[in-house]
Amino acid sequence: MSTLEQPGRVEAAVLVPVYRRVDGDLRLVLIRRSLFGAHGGHLALPGGKRDSTDRSMLETALREAQEEIGLRRDRIQILAELQPTDTRSTNFRIHPFLVRIIQPVVLQRNELEVAEILDVSLAELAACEIRAEDAPSERQAPYYRVGGHRLWGASFRLLSVLVPRLLAGEWDIDP
Repeated sequence: MSTLEQPGRVEAAVLVPVYRRVDGDLRLVLIRRSLFGAHGGHLALPGGKRDSTDRSMLETALREAQEEIGLRRDRIQILAELQPTDTRSTNFRIHPFLVRIIQPVVLQRNELEVAEILDVSLAELAACEIRAEDAPSERQAPYYRVGGHRLWGASFRLLSVLVPRLLAGEWDIDP
């Protein structure tokens, strides 16, 4: 059986939305999910479950980001499709897509799905001490401290590899 055919696996997709401010700071948009659902209260990238009407995983990521934070398709440039990653406790396969936000953009959170939109400096994230403590599964889980929250799990695994690559200039983020 291939990994795509794993019983009960939930296919999902996210955007990794980045942009460069006028002062040169490279930024990342994260969300803190509302308290509902399997990942309630967690820091995450905008995205969600694939719908039967989505033609592709990219379509899922674009639709979900627009629903969650109002990030319209005409305000982004797709830079790369990244390696899928799996959650370890909820059986999601997450398909990430790196996108550059075209400024100016106004983000508006869907209050039912998103508790907060966070605008994070990638340099500050890279400088964070990676910590570990007991996770709900009683495993030591590495995480970044972002404000008063922990960024851990699949989002942490994706970003801990991606942030250095972004800061090294692997992709052109400038307009």
